[in-house]
Amino acid sequence: MKIFRYAGVGATAATVDFLIFAVFAKLLNFNYLAVGAVGFIIATTINYFLSVRFVFESGVRFGFRKEISLVFLISFVGLGVNQAVLYFGIGILGWEMLLVKLCATGSVFFLNFSVRSQFIFKPLEAAHEKEKSH
Repeated sequence: MKIFRYAGVGATAATVDFLIFAVFAKLLNFNYLAVGAVGFIIATTINYFLSVRFVFESGVRFGFRKEISLVFLISFVGLGVNQAVLYFGIGILGWEMLLVKLCATGSVFFLNFSVRSQFIFKPLEAAHEKEKSH
């Protein structure tokens, strides 16, 4: 099932994101929002390449440039959610930053999977069939 493969890919990318955050924000005291953004972008890149290798079929709906552009466009929405959760949890509530980072990562997982599986990587035939049934 795709969601389980995507969970494995997501866990790998999330681990990279979390380690970057833990080292640079928690241990080295870099700004948590800057580190959150950089780690998120690196993790998104890893997630894309692992996803097209293990989860989704690349090029079934869009060419490479459009596909990766859409992945990053959707991911920037996820980045906004990630940053909002970090700011609210750490900056406003003063919660422990690694716990907040876990919450931020979890909050973006289903958004990314849903949009990628139902739009970006959905084969054209399946997309057209769904449109005809409505």
